Amino acid sequence: MAAAQSGPDPHFHRSISESFYVLAGTISLYDGTDWKDGRPGDFLYVPQGGVHGFRNESGEPASMLILFTPGAPREDYFERVRTTSAMTEEERAEFFLRHDTFWV
Repeated sequence: MAAAQSGPDPHFHRSISESFYVLAGTISLYDGTDWKDGRPGDFLYVPQGGVHGFRNESGEPASMLILFTPGAPREDYFERVRTTSAMTEEERAEFFLRHDTFWV
């Protein structure tokens, strides 16, 4: 993740679990209750339906591994999520529904 503030607000997935393993830097992880700073070696598991989020608010680059179970084709999501502001409301709703992402 770039040094600029970035990352999704709290959301959940109905059909996949998601796990985060921080490799470098500091990443704010939302565990459904609070935002906590994740540092290298920290791990967060989010079960199906679990509310979560992640952000880089540190002002420095950061990286993490993200694991989806079962494996989900997420490349299109991460490649196109930055373009959602240019989509119509209907296109945006379809995009997030197709990618099993529900905002809280």
